[in-house]
Amino acid sequence: MRRFLLLSLTLLCCTAAGAKGVRDFVSQQLEMYPQARLLDIYKSCFQDYMGAEHLVADRESAKAYLAEELRTTSNESLMAWYIEPCGPRGKHVRVSLKAIRDNLVTEDALLEAFIRSANTTKRPSVRSWQRRWHKIIGTIDQMNLSLPRYDEDKQFIDSLLTEGKYAISHSPEYRETYHPHYRIVERKIYERELKPLLESKDKHPY
Repeated sequence: MRRFLLLSLTLLCCTAAGAKGVRDFVSQQLEMYPQARLLDIYKSCFQDYMGAEHLVADRESAKAYLAEELRTTSNESLMAWYIEPCGPRGKHVRVSLKAIRDNLVTEDALLEAFIRSANTTKRPSVRSWQRRWHKIIGTIDQMNLSLPRYDEDKQFIDSLLTEGKYAISHSPEYRETYHPHYRIVERKIYERELKPLLESKDKHPY
């Protein structure tokens, strides 16, 4: 239970709005993921603001993709956490496939929560997200972080948003070091459907 409780506290701490919330979130992310680049911080923040990167029209394909990801992913490569907030507001959370591997959540339960989050959450406009990102990056600039390829990543993100796009992949460094395997779930759906399973003393291995 201790690991889950610590992550729950982190989740609560990251819901603050404004510059302080951004600074706290970025600092926590870099403490957990020192190899992260600005691309990875950006990805977390847009997942929080926009939700899943696309609608899920084909449930069977999403189910097959999840099954294949579980089949080809070793236990050792999964991150140690079960959940983490996507960004400063904590509107969405990442649920690790570790929760399935540890028999706390079924594949179907996570899949349904993910699909419902992707398909029912009203997605803000890219222009709205662009305005929000400009506020976030303004705060990050003031933190004077020594992130690798910072200016290059910042310019790439600006160009992407100018084209009316917003979704990107994790940086190669992040993927190679941390092996992210998770699904994005809207926070209210998570708290209602998945959190009780993760908190279950009968099923929890800790």
